[in-house]
Amino acid sequence: MNYIFDVDGTLTLSRQEIDTEFKEFFLNFIKKHNCYLVTGSDYAKTLDQLGKEICESVTASFNCAGNSVWQKGKQTWANEWKLPSDAREWLEGMLDESGFYRKTGKHIEERPGMVNFSIVGRNCNLEERAMYREWDEHKNERSFIAAVFEDTFGLSAQVAGETGIDIVPPGADKSQVVEWIEKPIVFFGDKMQLGGNDFPLVKALEQYNKCSSIQVKDWKDTQRMLWALENSIVHEHVGVV
Repeated sequence: MNYIFDVDGTLTLSRQEIDTEFKEFFLNFIKKHNCYLVTGSDYAKTLDQLGKEICESVTASFNCAGNSVWQKGKQTWANEWKLPSDAREWLEGMLDESGFYRKTGKHIEERPGMVNFSIVGRNCNLEERAMYREWDEHKNERSFIAAVFEDTFGLSAQVAGETGIDIVPPGADKSQVVEWIEKPIVFFGDKMQLGGNDFPLVKALEQYNKCSSIQVKDWKDTQRMLWALENSIVHEHVGVV
């Protein structure tokens, strides 16, 4: 069995470092199973969140929604796609039109093979992040922007993390990682609903037998499920039902 893990909202709080005790638990799980990471963030941010030991212990880290592949601390593949200028201008227009008043800068972040768009901006602090999350829960701003953007430019746009929208060419989303990993697969993520950036991978895995997706609420939920999984494997091995 191969295991794929989203990062933000699944292994950590959004954009935060992994809990110390959970880190030890997860490292122990990695040592016993084939594990992969898949995230919209670039490798440097994943390294900050999870640490070098986890990032280099997993079989591969699929960053930027699978458009930047890292193994043992080295990038082994990258997509060179860039955002078209008219799409950039459209996003800048949405930024100007947004009613959210706290805008911190770094709103369009280019990563290998993808772009992350954020109304509040990547420079926001935790308080500003929480403010925008509450705003978006009431206004559904990101879902609206993503839907109109897709219709206008024919690119894929998915709600990601707490403040962003991940933009990639069609098919260059998290679903592409299934081509790299032997089946069967179990995928853990928190944004599996339609429009979420885990959704394409969920749909891709539905095409294969013995593959499944598990939606979690947060890293604590992930830890509980992995603990239960480990127990079931041990019980099965010793003949306990």
